[in-house]
Amino acid sequence: MPTAEEIRAEQYLAPETLVQLAPFELRAKMIIEGVMSGMHRSPYQGMAVEFAEHRQYAVGDDLKHLDWKVFGRTDKLYVKRYQQETNLDVILLVDASASMTFGSMVVPRGWGRTTVGGAGRPWTKYDHAAALSAAIAYICLHQQDRVGLYVFADGLKTILERTSVHDQWRRVVAALSRETAEAATDIVKTTDQVLGRVTNRALFVIVSDFFEAAESVRHSLARFRHQRHDVILLQTLDRQEMRFAFNQAAPFEGMEAEGTLQVEPRALREAFLEAISGHCNTIARAARSFGFDHQLLDTHQSVGPTLAYLLARRDAFLRRSKVG
Repeated sequence: MPTAEEIRAEQYLAPETLVQLAPFELRAKMIIEGVMSGMHRSPYQGMAVEFAEHRQYAVGDDLKHLDWKVFGRTDKLYVKRYQQETNLDVILLVDASASMTFGSMVVPRGWGRTTVGGAGRPWTKYDHAAALSAAIAYICLHQQDRVGLYVFADGLKTILERTSVHDQWRRVVAALSRETAEAATDIVKTTDQVLGRVTNRALFVIVSDFFEAAESVRHSLARFRHQRHDVILLQTLDRQEMRFAFNQAAPFEGMEAEGTLQVEPRALREAFLEAISGHCNTIARAARSFGFDHQLLDTHQSVGPTLAYLLARRDAFLRRSKVG
């Protein structure tokens, strides 16, 4: 009989999400240093390249590594893996600041939720960030990559060190599901703390609404780039923030101590949508300027299709650039 934690963990990856993500691998766009045999190319040109093991062929693998002798014996395609290939360290940076507690959608049946989206509360941006992170952790651990989790707000709140052990996925889900979202966001301080702990090159996946000064985000991305990390930014917004479809005058409360204002939504809609669109575009341009990926997500949509699109885009890039 599965425990309550196991049931909750499985809800983060609905069957349709697994189907949508199954064909994809999450590979670093930059060459990443690793410590175990895996699927990612080592940066060390002088490393030994002797044969290590076989693994089953996957679409997109370089055909020159196919072992035709094995194919002749088994009628199955396998590729050779070499000692020069190493695993990827993937670090999930999940925003648990107060602004992430906003939500406007009733929780869909069967979707896993966190303590932030308590009973009777809507599906929050933090709930969506947790679901995204669980899906990415699942993909990476399935590839035998090491996965770590850092939850942040005005600094680091929770740290789950990197490992590729079998039960790491449940540890990630358990940590995310217990988290509380509070305090303001300080991505610069968080970046300083993270980079003080991570000395090898890694792939960072930052899941946040990025409701912070664009210049602070740019400064943090510059720090990651300077240390030659790869970064994916997953900007997670509620649909109401993207459409501002409010019609009745009401008090609007700032979620990170900005105070309360009486607002007539119809009078502000155009200016608000222009401001939010401009901010998102600025974050996206900042990411691209450093060679990083940026993806905007709507919390009212399942995580599967959007992640599948992002991974397909990265795979296409890797095939074109012959990196990975």
